[in-house]
Amino acid sequence: MTNTQPKSKYLLIGRIHRRTILWILAFALISTICGCATGQNKPADSRWISLFNGKNLEGWKVKITGYELNENYGNTFRAEDGILKVCYDQYDKFGGKFGHIFYGKKFSHYRLRLEYRFVSDQTPGGPGWALRNSGIMIHCQSPESMAKDQSFPVSIEVQLLGGNGKDKRSTGNLCTPGTHVVMDNQLITQHCISSRSETYHGDQWVKAEVEVHGNDIIKHIINGQVVLEYERPQLDEKDRDAGKLIKGENKMLSEGYISLQAESHPVEFRKVDIFPLEE
Repeated sequence: MTNTQPKSKYLLIGRIHRRTILWILAFALISTICGCATGQNKPADSRWISLFNGKNLEGWKVKITGYELNENYGNTFRAEDGILKVCYDQYDKFGGKFGHIFYGKKFSHYRLRLEYRFVSDQTPGGPGWALRNSGIMIHCQSPESMAKDQSFPVSIEVQLLGGNGKDKRSTGNLCTPGTHVVMDNQLITQHCISSRSETYHGDQWVKAEVEVHGNDIIKHIINGQVVLEYERPQLDEKDRDAGKLIKGENKMLSEGYISLQAESHPVEFRKVDIFPLEE
């Protein structure tokens, strides 16, 4: 039996199908471009919440050693080009002006993620150990409770370090200003513990995450790899600043503020997001 349908009919159907596919592809491309243009600081997964809007420091509080709360000496903390920057271009010398910028809400169970990089040169007068050195402070005391001349908030620090171009230097380390933690069922009173991360030299962006379960397990994650774990964060009753925060006999830390650090080397942060976890 021969096919009696005219060939022109099939050619027309083929053109319609191709035209439909082209429209679908064009719409998908336009949607992607628009999404990228309008969502620079919005996480792709709606369950993540942006803490930094990329435009200004709304929702954050600044505390710099020797200055009153929200006195942003030398415009140290600023928002430019979608990046939260720590800058020292208006400093003559560092002069011990350690700074922290606090998000204005407490958190307990969450996953925090951001990207950071060190840029330029260290500010004159900055301590040698602060070269390419910053940090994410979790379970922080409130900025309002800090003394005017207090250098660091009582907190757990996820220490962020950059390489010097030749030597091994881990990042995602642990430091404990006014605090202790437990590792392998042992109370750790050593101030800083190195992680098992790689070294990141130069001005490259590095992804840092912290998974926090109140007073239980805390994990440091660098570029997708868990590099350090511990539990039972607690106040150091022998520390002057921490001692003021202890209420009764309870010195365990299960919540607190989040802050980012300024320790004399210019550093940049972007994509600062939080994912609340069930308690």
